[in-house]
Amino acid sequence: MHKQNDSILVNRIIKGEQHLFNILIERHKKYAFNIALKILDNAEDAEEVAHDSFIKAYKNLHKFNQEAKFSTWLYRITFNTSITAKRKQKHKNEEIDDAKHDFQQAEANLLEKKDQKHYINLALKQLSDVDQTIISLFYLKEFSLEEIADITNMDANNVKVKLHRARKKMAKEMQNILKGEALNL
Repeated sequence: MHKQNDSILVNRIIKGEQHLFNILIERHKKYAFNIALKILDNAEDAEEVAHDSFIKAYKNLHKFNQEAKFSTWLYRITFNTSITAKRKQKHKNEEIDDAKHDFQQAEANLLEKKDQKHYINLALKQLSDVDQTIISLFYLKEFSLEEIADITNMDANNVKVKLHRARKKMAKEMQNILKGEALNL
């Protein structure tokens, strides 16, 4: 049963075998969580958003276009739910003390870790939520431009342009970080 593809499971769930939705959750919960975490930067909030995304997917499964990939549809729900949660967070937490704390934390992290992954993550965090997500989906999850377009509700050409610009921004951020690190040595 675990070897069945998502579309077969979706059909069976719609026909009344609701317990099979747990298989879809197990298959996709890690990446749904990772999408939310990239946007929200908080594990508890990301877990809640991922959970909410699965609930939304389950409640709207009858609206799912069976010709599309379930994972793309679910990740789009997760992306949109995460962006909405992030907007709510920003309205609550826009204080100078938070920004100061984040800067101090980033500076401390920069001094503690000297590996490539750390610098990439620092540069990635300087990008917008959408740019972070597009880069993560393209490079880490290896989604096509069309799949990313479906997830983010953008045109594929727009995704291509945003990916190109995000790579340039990230390269510039990496240069700035490494220059700053070299000056501190």
